Amino acid sequence: QVQLKESGGGSVQPGGSLRLSCAASGIIFSINRMGWYRQAPGKQRELAATITSGGQTNYADSVKDRFTISRDKATNTVYLQMNWLKPEDTAVYYCNAGVRTTSLQRLYRDYWGQGTQVTVSS
Repeated sequence: QVQLKESGGGSVQPGGSLRLSCAASGIIFSINRMGWYRQAPGKQRELAATITSGGQTNYADSVKDRFTISRDKATNTVYLQMNWLKPEDTAVYYCNAGVRTTSLQRLYRDYWGQGTQVTVSS
């Protein structure tokens, strides 16, 4: 089984910064893509940022130039540095990873963390 554990959420004033971390553990053969999604109250879950095993990144337009995603392949950890936070960034942030648990598994399976709350308010 694979577990994703997020940390680093909290409350911050507009213009502030937070850094989220997510560590994948369990039976892991390889991970292709890791990323962060977020869900605000009353809204659907949406992509914030993703990073491939080769380091290619993708950001939602709403977070470009403010958020930076990075990854430590040695520890199966993904980070999200969030700067210049706005009230509209308030959401539960979920970590996501595409994982193969054995070399015999052809397709990567999606796993999700339980989420961490980020609140931006004055």
